[in-house]
Amino acid sequence: MSKSVNHTNNISKFGLVGFFSINDLRDKDYDNIDLLPNERLALKNYDKYRITELNNQTSEDKFHAKYMQLQVMANLSPFQEFLKEEYFS
Repeated sequence: MSKSVNHTNNISKFGLVGFFSINDLRDKDYDNIDLLPNERLALKNYDKYRITELNNQTSEDKFHAKYMQLQVMANLSPFQEFLKEEYFS
């Protein structure tokens, strides 16, 4: 049995409306909360983009820098960013 949650609002304890990041969606998925189709697509696009970007790095230093950049994107970017055409492969 899966949990259900209102996906339209993400209101913090301070009453501020925020957004869901890729990592927020991962947490929902791990908690067996149903994801909307566009949320699942954003996760899929991010994962493909992440693997491609990491595989394209030509040195260990560049790999680590890109890895950190991708972590920041997954934590601080709204998941809708990864619904843009540039992230489709």
